[in-house]
Amino acid sequence: MTLIVDAHEDVAWNIVALGRDVRRSALETRRLEVGTEAPDRNGLCMVGLPEWLEGQVAVVFGTVYAAPARPGRDPDPQTYTDADEAHALGQQQLDAYHRLAEEEQVTLVGSGDDLGDVLASWQGECPQVGIVPLMEGADPIREPAEVEYWFERGIRLVGLSWKAGTRYAGGDAAPGPLTDQGRELLKGMAALGMVLDVSHLAEESFFEAVGRFEGRVVATHANPRALVPGARQLSDEMIRRLAERDGVIGIVPATFFLRPDWQTAGATLADVTAAIDHVCQVVGDAAHVGLGSDFDGGFGADHTPPELNTVADLQHIGPALAEAGYAEEHIEAILSRNWLRVLEDALPG
Repeated sequence: MTLIVDAHEDVAWNIVALGRDVRRSALETRRLEVGTEAPDRNGLCMVGLPEWLEGQVAVVFGTVYAAPARPGRDPDPQTYTDADEAHALGQQQLDAYHRLAEEEQVTLVGSGDDLGDVLASWQGECPQVGIVPLMEGADPIREPAEVEYWFERGIRLVGLSWKAGTRYAGGDAAPGPLTDQGRELLKGMAALGMVLDVSHLAEESFFEAVGRFEGRVVATHANPRALVPGARQLSDEMIRRLAERDGVIGIVPATFFLRPDWQTAGATLADVTAAIDHVCQVVGDAAHVGLGSDFDGGFGADHTPPELNTVADLQHIGPALAEAGYAEEHIEAILSRNWLRVLEDALPG
């Protein structure tokens, strides 16, 4: 099997908000959650260390994700109303990754050496899953100057906004440009060698950020708008701009990201390959697309193609691409090498 890099999983949120123990099997978590509110809140669990190892998911971009409180909703301890609350939630989730890295087969990846050690471990008897911390929505960074603190704690990628927008940028459900603070934050990120994740950015913010940011630019979890219309997805022009910056786009294998008629028609693995293929056709190569599952990020196995029951089943995408006519070298690029190229270039040391 080819090693897999998954560029987006909400691991820490599940640990903190739902009390899920990612060290156990996803199937065991499902059994334990029968009769609880967890499946209603976040779907049937798909992620666990045994499944990472079974599916040779060698590297995961693990999010630090805090959502703003929504007016009129019941209070939720995992949402924030101001910068200090967002900061505390981000700290709590990043602490969860540091604790998870105490597990024998989990490593926090903060440098090129860390990444090399993780990849080399798959040649031995104790393979490691590397977690690269990714901040989804930058509000936990209380002011642009604080980005260095988060870098020192392990954050290597930052998305300026979630769908609701932040004080740094407009979101896909809250259109708007970069703010002055957002522009300042981009400067600090570039100086540190951090990677910018443009997923969830409003279109106006997207184009300004891609044109302005001097470091690596990616979209860890976003699909083609040509296949599923809406501001959350990427237009062909946005896809081309990312490719021009040697960026990579992580395809989300969620039914509602794959087909506009998913509620009646469902979705299959063929729809996943179609989304991947669309990016390849738009940019003319297989060097700018990968996987960004967003598993356990508001949905679970009840909203994925039937061939994808847990994260281990990401391996099924390789044979599906081969059946669609993709060469082995291109399949390896899509499953891992494209994301590894970004990390090898961006990570220090």
